[in-house]
Amino acid sequence: MFKQQVTTLLNDAIEEDGNLFLIDFTISSDNKINVILDGDTGVTVKDCMKISRAIEHNLDREEQDFSLEVASAGAASPMILPRQYKKNIGRKLAVRTAEETFEGNLTDATDDHIVLEWKAREPKPIGKGKHTVQKKKEIDYSEVKEAKVILKF
Repeated sequence: MFKQQVTTLLNDAIEEDGNLFLIDFTISSDNKINVILDGDTGVTVKDCMKISRAIEHNLDREEQDFSLEVASAGAASPMILPRQYKKNIGRKLAVRTAEETFEGNLTDATDDHIVLEWKAREPKPIGKGKHTVQKKKEIDYSEVKEAKVILKF
């Protein structure tokens, strides 16, 4: 009953915003509510406060004791949903599959797969030395074990 009530409040608050989407949501046995959000244009502290209030102000602490934490997915957090990939088109990613790890610019993200592009130095087909070639790899979401944005400082 409590979990269903919280779920409904959370979903309504996220739907109302349009920019935000849910990454993770848990309620522990001692009623610790933990919500992780992301957004198409990022997540602000104000966004977290708005979602927190939408839940907290509609629950009665006299009826049910709980704690609530609403946070944004960290910049270094692995991506989980296709919507996260779509918002990061143009950024450099590290993508690990079962066979290998790729680093490249995310140039496309559909509902089924992503496309990474990067430059690599390879031996020339004829003669000595190396030359730079443009590489491109399409990776289905089902193949991705972990994908993170590579942050530049």
